[in-house]
Amino acid sequence: MQLVFATNNDNKIKEIKLALGQKFEILSLKDINCTEELPETQKTLQGNALQKAKYVFKHYKVNCFADDTGLVIESLNGEPGVYSARYAGEQKQAEDNMQKVLDNLKGVKNRKAYFETSIALIIDGVEHTFTGRAEGTILETKSGAKGFGYDPIFKPNGFEKTFAEMTMEEKNKISHRGIAFSKMINFMLK
Repeated sequence: MQLVFATNNDNKIKEIKLALGQKFEILSLKDINCTEELPETQKTLQGNALQKAKYVFKHYKVNCFADDTGLVIESLNGEPGVYSARYAGEQKQAEDNMQKVLDNLKGVKNRKAYFETSIALIIDGVEHTFTGRAEGTILETKSGAKGFGYDPIFKPNGFEKTFAEMTMEEKNKISHRGIAFSKMINFMLK
């Protein structure tokens, strides 16, 4: 089956292709010549994922899925949450976003956080949603060069490494996105 992943993030495409193996052919927005910025105006991760998937399905008539991910930090009242990608501004720079989190947590003892991913899948017009969560801690300094986004400052519970210090295979087994994708894959293979 051919599925369009409604993203331009090459890192996300690599992660899902690795997780899905040869079972599905995953196409990106570039592959279907979708060059417009997908709308993300909802107040929840699930709302944004559905909004993006519906847009692609409506305008390109393809089976697709979209995700939205947020980092939720307890002592920052849930920030950055749904605004994680643009926390430090519309330029959507990971380094700036991480620095803003680290600055906002200076001197804060409670560094509990979790990543949450919501995936919206549309097959033949029928919508399905899947959620994954990874609990962890925000470090005081960055560690690791792999991964993307907030990975260098997030250490998942029960591990001594950040997401940015793990291989993609290690991360996929325990990450929020890996869990959500696993639920979607299990559903599709039924």
